[in-house]
Amino acid sequence: LWGLVLLAIETVTALLGPVLTQQGIDNGVMQSNRDALYFAVFLFALVIIINALTSFWRQRWNGRLGEDIMYDVRVELFSHYQRMGLDWYTSEKSGVLLSRMTSDVEALTLLVNEGFVNLVIQGLTVSVVTVVLFSYNPVLALLLLGLVLPPLVVMTLWFRSVSERGYASVRDKIASVLADLSENLSGVRVIAALNRRRQNAELHRNVVGKYLDANLYTARAGAIYGPATEGIGIAAQAIVLLVGGWMVLDGSLQVGELAAFVLFVNTFFAPIQQMVQLYNTYQQGQSGLHKISQILSTQPSVPENPDALPLPAIEGRIRFDSVHFQYNEGPEILTNLNLEIQPGETFAFVGPTGAGKSTIAKLISRLYDPILGKVLIDEHDLKAVTLDSLRTQLGVVPQEPFLFHGTIRDNVAFARPDATDEEVLVAIKHVGLEETVSGLAEGIHTLVHERGVSLSAGERQLIALARAFLSRPRVLVLDEATSSLDLHSEAKVERVLDGLLEGRTAILIAHRLATAMKADRIAVVDAGGIIELGSHQELMDLGGRYSEMFATWSSHSDDSLDQLSD
Repeated sequence: LWGLVLLAIETVTALLGPVLTQQGIDNGVMQSNRDALYFAVFLFALVIIINALTSFWRQRWNGRLGEDIMYDVRVELFSHYQRMGLDWYTSEKSGVLLSRMTSDVEALTLLVNEGFVNLVIQGLTVSVVTVVLFSYNPVLALLLLGLVLPPLVVMTLWFRSVSERGYASVRDKIASVLADLSENLSGVRVIAALNRRRQNAELHRNVVGKYLDANLYTARAGAIYGPATEGIGIAAQAIVLLVGGWMVLDGSLQVGELAAFVLFVNTFFAPIQQMVQLYNTYQQGQSGLHKISQILSTQPSVPENPDALPLPAIEGRIRFDSVHFQYNEGPEILTNLNLEIQPGETFAFVGPTGAGKSTIAKLISRLYDPILGKVLIDEHDLKAVTLDSLRTQLGVVPQEPFLFHGTIRDNVAFARPDATDEEVLVAIKHVGLEETVSGLAEGIHTLVHERGVSLSAGERQLIALARAFLSRPRVLVLDEATSSLDLHSEAKVERVLDGLLEGRTAILIAHRLATAMKADRIAVVDAGGIIELGSHQELMDLGGRYSEMFATWSSHSDDSLDQLSD
């Protein structure tokens, strides 16, 4: 309401200038009345001051509104990103998502700050001035509109068509620039190692060049539209002045009225010129809003059931009931999977790459939902419980642990930010990192660079295990947690796992069979299902696929096996 009041005052005071000019000329200058002239000048100055003050407060209020909207949209976008499933992230580039959070939101904010309110001001001004012009002289007003409206309508329709395409292309191209930049920053080590700096710089130059071309396309359209509308306005004013001058000479129009009419004509065209610029802002903001709306309208592939209930404290029994799964429109990865894992059991999945081992881990964490069938924990369908209550009782250690920019403490306590330093130190000691951390000047408060690049692969994995230990999960999922480590680091991590797996249900996705050998039972996954199931010794005695895999693995890992047996 306050903003609307300021808007009305600003609009009215902006239109009083020509009226006061007429009064000063007709009642003051033409009649040699100094008092009338001085009074008109005084009122003119007062109107200017009031207009400036209301404009200041209106812009301040409008700026705050725009910043609040930008804040809310960015928070909502980030929250929406957090709710989306993994399949969505595999189809979207991170740089494109970053563009939605930055340049698209900024374009929308610019539309709010400079677009909507100014459009109302300028539109209201044109409407009021049109009425005033007809009240002054209908003949001149009709002449003005007849000269201006036809070419203006044609030019505006053309510009709208061109600019809509142009600004949509600009938003797409800036997203491509950010996506390419993000990818190159993430892969900078590979780029340097393979001597691709020059080639990648040239490729990025081409991407930026397409963004430049899109901007130049819209700039050329604006360069035609702006001067063309300005030229129409100048020509119309000249003709109005000519016809109005004849009317003054004929005595049918006073000098002050002509002066006021010409000033109102200027006031009529100034908003039109402003709206030309606002239309550019509108197109950018509208394009940004469209991109943001597309994101927000996309539903998560793993939605939270509105009737979902909190998962009570679990024992850790996991059951797959006739589970089928496929990624998007691809082939089935799992076909009619039926399996039950007992509470406290250490269960390993082994098999060739692409057999579906990691998919099983993701289904347990409900990062994906099965196409058919159910995944249950303690006989609770995962789709019927809240995601928060499920994941607080699960611990996941991926093949390549992700460390955030922050301290070692921040990363260990990521799942439990309220953990004390003493609890963090206990977790670090439990995974055998105490000596490494104590040797650092800042201890657990030592800064870890983005993605943990300042640490070795083994240290990153141990921090991930400490994170899992601190979160105290009833079910622990290790997704090929040692497959990317060297033999020395693997042996160290394997020793840590002995204590970490105790007392909880553990799911091991094993690439190296040294990890699988620790399991109570092992499932060999291939061709969409489980083809062998049993303990290590039972599967070796069976002489099937597992024994073949073990023979191949052990022939390349004798040194590692000797170390593990120690």
